[in-house]
Amino acid sequence: MTDLKNGFRLAIGLVAALNLAYFWVEFTVALNIGSVSLFADSIDFLEDTAVNLLILLAIGWSAYKRSLVGMLLAGILLAPGIATVWMAWQKLGSPVAPAPWPLTLAGSGALAVNVACALLLAQFRKNKSSLVRAAYLSARNDSIANIAIIGAGIVTALTISVWPDLIVGVGIFAINLDAAREVFLAARAEHAEALG
Repeated sequence: MTDLKNGFRLAIGLVAALNLAYFWVEFTVALNIGSVSLFADSIDFLEDTAVNLLILLAIGWSAYKRSLVGMLLAGILLAPGIATVWMAWQKLGSPVAPAPWPLTLAGSGALAVNVACALLLAQFRKNKSSLVRAAYLSARNDSIANIAIIGAGIVTALTISVWPDLIVGVGIFAINLDAAREVFLAARAEHAEALG
């Protein structure tokens, strides 16, 4: 059990570092090309950094305290969605398509980072802890979002339309809502088990 905990600590620390590093890359590209989906995904990288650092701190805590952190994490998972809605609203006021090739390249880099994070965490995904579940679901869902961003970049190159980027941004919002729900349900079950 100690080896598992130490292995998880190492994996989660590395995942936090990778997320923070790529946040800066993607955020810079998003602002330079005016991409809703990259902006949402970059904020998601920052949120993932915070989530993983919080998980790292809470690993040794009691099941009851971990369940409370899990419920907090469910709320944190919603932050990228709120940022996405704001950016989408701004983009509708100025509907200019983002530069397609930087969008595609940044999405490809994000996919590589998230697949690496998901692989680091996959060995722990069967653990019933809401914290472990939050970390794994976040990396897995982000990989799915990155594939959609790459697709949006390709479609934007062919159509020079703002809509692929906006649609993917809203899709990222929906994915984060579902992840927040799953983490909250796992945390609530863990909380009930700790009390009962």
